[in-house]
Amino acid sequence: MTDELSIRIERSFTAISPESWSRLSGASQSGNTLAYNPFVSHAFLSSLEESGSASAETGWLGHHLLLETDRGELIGALPGYLKNHSQGEYVFDHGWADAFERAGGRYYPKLQCSIPFTPATGPRLLVAEGLQRLPIQSAMAESLKEVVRRLGISSAHVTFVPDEEIGVFEMDDYLHRTDQQFHFINDGYANHEEFLETLASRKRKALRKERRAALENGIGIDWLTGRDLTERIWDQFFKFYMDTGGRKWGRPYLTRKFYSLIGERMADDILLVMAKRDGRYIAGAINFIGGDTLYGRHWGCVEDHPFLHFEVCYHQAIDFALSKGLKRVEAGAQGEHKLARGYLPVTTHSAHYVAHAGLRRAIGDYLARERADVEQMSEVLSEHSPFRKGERQQED
Repeated sequence: MTDELSIRIERSFTAISPESWSRLSGASQSGNTLAYNPFVSHAFLSSLEESGSASAETGWLGHHLLLETDRGELIGALPGYLKNHSQGEYVFDHGWADAFERAGGRYYPKLQCSIPFTPATGPRLLVAEGLQRLPIQSAMAESLKEVVRRLGISSAHVTFVPDEEIGVFEMDDYLHRTDQQFHFINDGYANHEEFLETLASRKRKALRKERRAALENGIGIDWLTGRDLTERIWDQFFKFYMDTGGRKWGRPYLTRKFYSLIGERMADDILLVMAKRDGRYIAGAINFIGGDTLYGRHWGCVEDHPFLHFEVCYHQAIDFALSKGLKRVEAGAQGEHKLARGYLPVTTHSAHYVAHAGLRRAIGDYLARERADVEQMSEVLSEHSPFRKGERQQED
């Protein structure tokens, strides 16, 4: 490529054309459809901002890094937000902030390069289809450090980075952090029963019993997607979200308008699993459909029933993924209870640039120990998977 390249910071997705964004790998279903990640789509990111969910008022001020040619062509991007808190990120750095500020430093604002409120691994160093990826990704990783220096802020944090990108950041001296989630891997099962046959007998019987118990009291399950996602349905689901969000976080992150916008812009990429009793919906979970992955996000209910959460969030997600030939189900952050339901431990990655040399050394020492702990815990948990010996799934 002979064009001169330049980095530009854009504060709002409304100023970025959907057409130019769609040419970035993973951001649309054009090109390599298997790479499609709905969370880096223009539809999802613009809906977060336009709904007021991720905005300056909520502490998520857009600071999106765009790599352009001298003709204004967008060839690379890294979604980012200038933040004055660490909420809604799922990779916790509150301890780093407290330690730095006790020592007289100023941790906030920081630059958070992630998908707001979304603990799902996906492309961060976005590159236009058809271009050499590594040189462009390396240029963006280096440019992000320069943005931190120019702004005079403490740090930049790139979270839920895919395996194929974390090495780019490590080569540029970012600190590497790991954590753990639980994913279901489709080993080519024809249906849920075929999956269950790979489990140890006791585990298989327990899950069958759990699924029957969840649907007692006349409960049925609906899968809603595309044109099914009416405003009336979103009203009902938002009640579930507000109930769980209010109890779990104190203040739910997403606004009602957000659901209307994604319903307009990406309804075919959304699956609502809704539980119905006596003619009305009583619980539901929202999932996003990627090129080869179903991403479970949040759930809520207005009636409590034993095992219904597991059925709606985990078992139904497996059923849907198998019916569509999807490779995996990512069921969100944390949750060792997922292990018994066929979701295996998977390592997640994040990259951190810390400007202050002393703080960088201290965090680096801590992360070395933390990575060892995460690896050890993953090995221990894998030994307690529900699969029969010799049938355990392997993560790619």
